[in-house]
Amino acid sequence: MAKAISLENLQRTVRIAAALMVAASAAVLYVGGAQPVAVGLFPAPWDKLAHLLTFAVIGGAAGLAGGMRGWRMLACCLAGALLVGGMDEIHQIFLPGRSASWADLAADAAGGLLGAAALAVLHRLMGGRLKHR
Repeated sequence: MAKAISLENLQRTVRIAAALMVAASAAVLYVGGAQPVAVGLFPAPWDKLAHLLTFAVIGGAAGLAGGMRGWRMLACCLAGALLVGGMDEIHQIFLPGRSASWADLAADAAGGLLGAAALAVLHRLMGGRLKHR
């Protein structure tokens, strides 16, 4: 007979999966960004939209991994997006044809905030049934 999964175990599994997603995203950006095809992949201004959407996912995953809500969740989303985005921008300094920019980092931060907003809406749609620390 299958053992029932408790809500607490499910939430722990989601947090672990989200943390792994943040780590995997950072690895993909690091390895993929070093490939020659990454140079000019998204022309301006579409590159900022790519940053916004990519880091909304990364920031949202960081917020889920933190298992918090309110301003703490917002802080987790923003910190996750800025940490991965900052590492990506520093990495680009050393890559031929790539360049780091504050505008890209700002788009990453905006993406983190968008991820936080998406999590807040999801929490509200679920009727606040999620248990947080």
